[in-house]
Amino acid sequence: MRTPVVLACGQGDAGDVVDVLAQKPGTVVVSHRFDGQVVVRTVSTLRGPSEWPLELANGCVHCTVRNDLLVLLRRLHRRSDVSRIVVHLMPWLEPEPVCWAINNVRVHVGPGYIDGPAARDVRIGAVVTCVDSCWLSQSVGDDELDDGRTVAQVAVGQAEFADVLVLGAPEPRTLAVLRRLAPLARITVGTDRVETALGNLEPDSRRGSSTLPHDPLLAGQPSLDPDGDVGLLVFSARRPFHPQRLHAALDLLLDGVVRTRGRVWLANRFDDVMWVESAGGGLRCGYAGRWLAAMDSSELAYADPQRRALAAADWDSRLGDRHVSITVLVCGAEPEDIVDGLRRALLTNEELSRPSEWASYVDPFGDWHEDPCNELVAEEVHARERREGDDS
Repeated sequence: MRTPVVLACGQGDAGDVVDVLAQKPGTVVVSHRFDGQVVVRTVSTLRGPSEWPLELANGCVHCTVRNDLLVLLRRLHRRSDVSRIVVHLMPWLEPEPVCWAINNVRVHVGPGYIDGPAARDVRIGAVVTCVDSCWLSQSVGDDELDDGRTVAQVAVGQAEFADVLVLGAPEPRTLAVLRRLAPLARITVGTDRVETALGNLEPDSRRGSSTLPHDPLLAGQPSLDPDGDVGLLVFSARRPFHPQRLHAALDLLLDGVVRTRGRVWLANRFDDVMWVESAGGGLRCGYAGRWLAAMDSSELAYADPQRRALAAADWDSRLGDRHVSITVLVCGAEPEDIVDGLRRALLTNEELSRPSEWASYVDPFGDWHEDPCNELVAEEVHARERREGDDS
C-alpha cells in the first residue's frame, strides 16, 4: 500500500498547520530551507528533528529540493514507523509542479528499488494551503519575485490547487473569491479542524491532479452568481478572434481580475488552440494542441476520451469543435466591460465572409505554436503529461 503524502504550503500559518498534522502517530514531516549557501533538509517525528545539508544541484534551489524529496519519499515509505508523510513546502514554492514530479519524474534510489517515480511508493493524499490576510491583495497585483514569477501567480496557484484551505480570518470578500477559485476545497478557519477537513474531502477533490487545457473550465460547479464585486463570468463564442483586437482586449483581464483561464481560437491559426491564463496582473499564452476537427484519424486515436465526448456534445457540422471558452474570476473589475471588449475582438460578419484573408492577419502573439510561452499547455500534445514548471 502506498504511503499518503500531504503537502502544506502558502503564506499563512503553514507552520502551525504542520505542527497540528505532526501530532498524528506515524506522521513524519519533511521540510527544506535555504540558508544562502546550502539547502538544509529537516525530517521530524514525535521523537524530534534530524537535519542534513544538501549541495545545490545546478545552482538551483528548487531543483535541489525536488531531487532530494523524490528519493526521500521512496525511502520513507519503507520505514515501518511511517504511515503518513507531511511535506512542508517553502513559502513561495507551488504545489502543482511538486505533485507532477512525484507522479511523473523517474528517479534512481539505489539497490532494492525499481527505478521510477515516487508515486510507485507514495500517493498525494491532499494539498493544504494556508491563506493570510494579504492573499487577496497579492492575487490581484503585479509584483514580481526574484525568479521572474509574479506574486499573484504563486498565491493564486497555491490556493487553486488546494484540497483544504486554512484561513486566519474569514474575510467575506476573500471567501467569495476562494469559493469560486477552488470550489472543491474544504475551507476551515484556524488549524483546529484541519484533520477533520482532511478526513472529509470531496470525492472528486484534486489530490494532486492537474487541470488540463481541454478539461471543463467550471469543474466543481462554482457559483456564477455575483457576490458584491466578486463574480465568475463565462465568455463563449463559435467564431474566431481577430488576433490584433484580442491582443488589445487582453489588457482588460489584468486589472481587478484574480484568474483567467480559457481556450482561444484565432482566425489566422484556424487549426490551433491557444490557451490563455492570467493571475492578477500577469498573463501567459501558449499552444494547446490542435482542434479535434483538424486531426487525422491517427491523432484522434490518442486524444483524451473525455475531451472527445465533450466535443461531440456540441459538435458543429462546419466548424467541428472550434470555439472560444474563457472564464474570468473578477474582483473589482466590471464584468460588462470585459465581455464587451472580448466580443468586439471577435471577427465581424463582414470579416467572417472573407476567410481567404484570415491567414494574412498580423499576429502579435508571436511563435507560441513553435515555442510555447506557457508550459502548462504542452501536456495535451504529450499524452496529458503535466509541466514541471519552475522545478524543472
